[in-house]
Amino acid sequence: MSISNHLVIGVDYGSDSARAILIDAESGKELALSVKEYTRWKKGMYCDPVNYQFRQHPLDYIESLEFIINDVINKVPGSRDRVKALAIDVTCSTPIVVDKEGTPLSLRPDFAENPNGMFILWKDHTGIEECDHINEFSQKWHTDYTKYAGGGGNYSAEHFWAKALHVFKTDPDVRKVGHSFVDACDWLSNVIVGINKPEELKRNICTAGFKVLWNKEWGGYPPNEYFKALDPVLDGLVNTFSKEVYTCVEPIGHLTDEWANRLGLTTNVIVAAGNIDAHAGGIGAGVKNKAIVQIIGTSTCDIIVGPKSNGDRLIPGISGQADDSIIPGMIGYEAGQSVYGDYYAWFKKVLMWPLREIFAKTSLVDEETKQKVIDEVYAKMIPTLAEQAKLIPTKDSHIIATDWINGRRTPNVDYTQKGTITGLALSSSTPLIYKAIVEATAYGSRAIVEQFINNGIEIEEIIAVGGISQKSPYVMQVLSDVLGMPIKVIATREACALGVAMCASVAAGIYPKLEIAQEKMGMGISTVYTPNPDNHAHYNNEYKKYKKLDSVKELTQ
Repeated sequence: MSISNHLVIGVDYGSDSARAILIDAESGKELALSVKEYTRWKKGMYCDPVNYQFRQHPLDYIESLEFIINDVINKVPGSRDRVKALAIDVTCSTPIVVDKEGTPLSLRPDFAENPNGMFILWKDHTGIEECDHINEFSQKWHTDYTKYAGGGGNYSAEHFWAKALHVFKTDPDVRKVGHSFVDACDWLSNVIVGINKPEELKRNICTAGFKVLWNKEWGGYPPNEYFKALDPVLDGLVNTFSKEVYTCVEPIGHLTDEWANRLGLTTNVIVAAGNIDAHAGGIGAGVKNKAIVQIIGTSTCDIIVGPKSNGDRLIPGISGQADDSIIPGMIGYEAGQSVYGDYYAWFKKVLMWPLREIFAKTSLVDEETKQKVIDEVYAKMIPTLAEQAKLIPTKDSHIIATDWINGRRTPNVDYTQKGTITGLALSSSTPLIYKAIVEATAYGSRAIVEQFINNGIEIEEIIAVGGISQKSPYVMQVLSDVLGMPIKVIATREACALGVAMCASVAAGIYPKLEIAQEKMGMGISTVYTPNPDNHAHYNNEYKKYKKLDSVKELTQ
C-alpha cells in the first residue's frame, strides 16, 4: 500500500463504542478503521434507565482509546512514524467531576464505584429539576447567560451546568472532593498531552459556547456571582476554568512519552483541541453556508453554519449557537431530536416481548432452536416492517404519532414531554403503527428545519449522515417526502471520525483551513432521496395534526 507522510487519526466516541480512522490526508483515503465497545457500559453498569441515569466509566474510554489507535496503526505497516496529528470528539455534553489534580473521581479508590464520579452521558436526564431552576433563574437575572445555549428558558438537561448542579446538590461527598468539571472531549484531549490540572486545561470553543455558557459578549464564562446566586454549591466552580478557549483546528500540544508509548505512536504527534461529536460529523459531511447536515442515528443532531454577517440574529428554541464553532470564522448552529433510531428500537423491543418472555421459556422447543428463532426475528423485525409499511398507500394512514418518547430536545426543549400514538382503530396493523412512528421522527425533523427557516436562516441543501441514512432507505424516503426537499447521503458511516481527522490535518499544518481539508478529504454522495410530490402534499396535512398534539401534554404527565 502506497501512503504519504501526511497521515492523521480521527477518534470518535459514540454512545456505545469508540472508533478510530487512519486517513491519508494527502489523498483523502481511509487506510484503516477500528471500533471497540465500552466493556462496562455494555453490561449496563452504573446506569438506571428508569430514572434517566446514564453514566460511563473513564476506564471504558481509556481502554478503548488504547485499543483502537494501536489497532489502526498495526493494520497499516509503516504508518506509525507518518502520523502527524490526531483529534478526538465525544458525545456532548458528557462531563465528569475531577479533583484538584484533575483526576476523575471514579479513578480514585474512594469513588471507584460511585456513578456521580463518572462521565454523565449526554442522554442522562437526572438534572431536569436543576435545569428548570437554571432556566427560571436566568430569565430573572440581569443578563440571560443561557441565551446562546438554548435561551428563553430552553437550556437543556443534557447540558453541562444542569448535570454539574445535580451532582453537587445530590452528593455531598462528591461536592466535598470535587474541584472542577470537564467535558469528556476536553479531558481526553488534554490528558494525552500531559495537561491535567483544571485551571490549565485547554477547553474547546464548541463545548464552551454550546454547553457551558461561554460567549465573547460577556467576556467568556458568566461570572462567579451568577453561579453563586444560582446555587451556593456552584460557588467557585467557574473560577477553575482557564479563560482561553480553542477552536477545533488549534493544536493544544504533543503526545507525552507515556501516551505515545501506550498508543503506539511518537511524541511528534500533534493533538488538536477536542470537539463535539455532532459538530465533527457536520464537518465530515461537508457542512457549509445554506446547507444543513442531519446526523441521524439513535438520536439526531442538525448542524448549520452561517456567515458572521448574520450578526446578533438569535435563533430561539434550538440547542445553541456560537461564533467560530464548527467552522472557525463562521457562526455554528445546533439543534436535534432526543430520539430517532431509539424510537424504532423501542418498538422492536415491545414486539419482541412475547418471544423473550414466553417463547424463550417454553419446553416445546429445544434451547438451540429457540435462540435461533429469537435471533432471526430480532434481525428481520425492522427490515420486514419497513417493507410492509412501504406498501401501505399514504392516503390509508390514519395514525399520528409524536417523537417525544424521550422528551423533546428542539425546537423548544421539554424533557417532561411524552410520546403519543393516536388515531388507532381495530384495523390498525403493526406495519401501520411502525409507519406512523417513522413519520413522527420525520415530523420532528421538519419542525427543526422550519425553526431555522422561520428565523431567517437560509437552507438550500440537506445532507445526511449516520447509521440510519446508510441502512434505512424507507426511513430516508419518508423524511424526504415530509421535508419536501432532496436529501443527499454522504458515502461514509464515520462522518464524526472523518471530521476530527480533517481538524487534525489543519492543526498539523497539512491544510491551511478547514474548508480546504473538507474539499480534499471529503467523501462523495452515495444516494440522493427525492420527495414524491403527492406524498409531500399528504404529509403537509398530517404535519398540522402532529403540531396540534403538542397541546395535549397535560394528559401525559
